Amino acid sequence: MSSNIFDRDAEISWCPGCGNYLALRIMKETLSELGIKPYEFALISGIGQAGKFPHFMKSQSFNGLHGRYLSNALGAKAANPELTVIAVSGDGCTFSEGGNHFLHTIRYNPDIVNIVHNNQVYGLTKGQASATSQIGFVTKVQVKGVYNQPFNAPAIAISLDASFVARAFVGDIEQTKEILKKAIKHKGYALIDLFCPCVSFNRVNTYEWYKQNTYYLDDSHDPYDQNKAIEKALETRKFPLGILYLNPNKKTYEENVGIYDNDSTPLYKRELDKIKFNELLETFR
Repeated sequence: MSSNIFDRDAEISWCPGCGNYLALRIMKETLSELGIKPYEFALISGIGQAGKFPHFMKSQSFNGLHGRYLSNALGAKAANPELTVIAVSGDGCTFSEGGNHFLHTIRYNPDIVNIVHNNQVYGLTKGQASATSQIGFVTKVQVKGVYNQPFNAPAIAISLDASFVARAFVGDIEQTKEILKKAIKHKGYALIDLFCPCVSFNRVNTYEWYKQNTYYLDDSHDPYDQNKAIEKALETRKFPLGILYLNPNKKTYEENVGIYDNDSTPLYKRELDKIKFNELLETFR
């Protein structure tokens, strides 16, 4: 891979062949092609292999608590709306430990991109089933196979009227870059459910498996039709890739709370009004 302004001189600790290498390349190249500079970009991560992204690329970054990283991303965007904010973590951190934060971040609709590396297994902790593991998937913990219904994040997000919902596959670099570019340009919460194979602990959902079990949506799909989008998201015989749903008419969190109604100065640049602050403290006595 050629040099990139987001490159860092850091040893990458993922397993050889891990899908995260491609995901990292996709993110760096996409940001560069959009002309975004490291100081204009905030990378907020959770816990897990995907959560190591801030270690391996130049950016303003914050590594959040397990399952709680989305609230950090919301806060970063609210404090500085000029930043491009991307929140990245895995299917475990986002949909298991962070399930509640995931649901309510969709409801708040902050202007952030949420990339969830979905490898259908816990890669960091050596191969237990995750919320997205398929029924029958056998691990050293789930010795009789997974029996729980997999967490269908795109379907749930669409049912909550998320403003941008997409699914992508790291093995298709150019297609995924185009999806990410559209997500970054979108105003509002943008979910990308990113199929990202774990070559060490998931020998079922491999690169080849994803190639054979996915297809791309064509122009006949209407992403503005919520009911049709949910139907597509519920397909599991083959998983559709591309932009499943769009609702560009929703106000963002920053707009709804009125932070910038009368003052466009970013929050982090504003001086504290000590009189009003002390008045607020008095209300708690």
